[in-house]
Amino acid sequence: MGNQGYQQRLETATKTGVFHLSKAKLNEFPEELGGITKTLRNIDLSENRISAIPQNISTFVNLKNLNLNSNQIEAIPFEIGQLTKLETLSLANNRINDVPPTLAHLQKLRNVNLRFNLDSDSNALTSFPTVLCALKLLTVLDLSQNGITSVPDGVGDLQVVELILSQNRIRSINKDISKCPNLKTLRLQHNSLDIAELPTEILSDSQVSLLSVEGNLFDVVQLSNLDGYETYMERFTSTKKKILHS
Repeated sequence: MGNQGYQQRLETATKTGVFHLSKAKLNEFPEELGGITKTLRNIDLSENRISAIPQNISTFVNLKNLNLNSNQIEAIPFEIGQLTKLETLSLANNRINDVPPTLAHLQKLRNVNLRFNLDSDSNALTSFPTVLCALKLLTVLDLSQNGITSVPDGVGDLQVVELILSQNRIRSINKDISKCPNLKTLRLQHNSLDIAELPTEILSDSQVSLLSVEGNLFDVVQLSNLDGYETYMERFTSTKKKILHS
């Protein structure tokens, strides 16, 4: 993109609060955005070659949506925790293998996408980011296509309606997941789960009405032999009817 086109986008962003510049072969976060930090509400810099989120991201105090999907970002800076108006954080297809504790400060976050993060040595995000359990408004969390090996104790505080954990390396799930108060959709396709490691509490005592477990170390039909399966199917059928009649 020529300098004139770039300047036009900056001028438009000053008026609208929206800066969108994807597929522009950018190697770094545009320094010029530092002049309109209080104006910007939406930033989309997806599909570039950006390797770092600058520390001055903390100055974008009115930012609601940040899309940095498909870059080469290696870390989420602690300073991001100062974006207290942020509602959507999209960092799919980067090189992130850790999530800072400061994300717990982002109490307006509703949607977090950390799908498919592999670093330069092909090391993926391997630990479930329990810090996100502190976010009271979080609705959708996508952690698919990473290297997560377990769903740990304490995950029951997660407030999401949909949790996407497909295509990881999950071998164990703590029964705490059944305590998630709003969880309706749980996607666990293509992991390394044995039927004995799937807590029956998900079937009998949770709010989950759509459980996807295809591609694990057991046949899906085996679910019907577990305690609580009939209770789960009642929820599944009820939800399906609501969708059909909505």
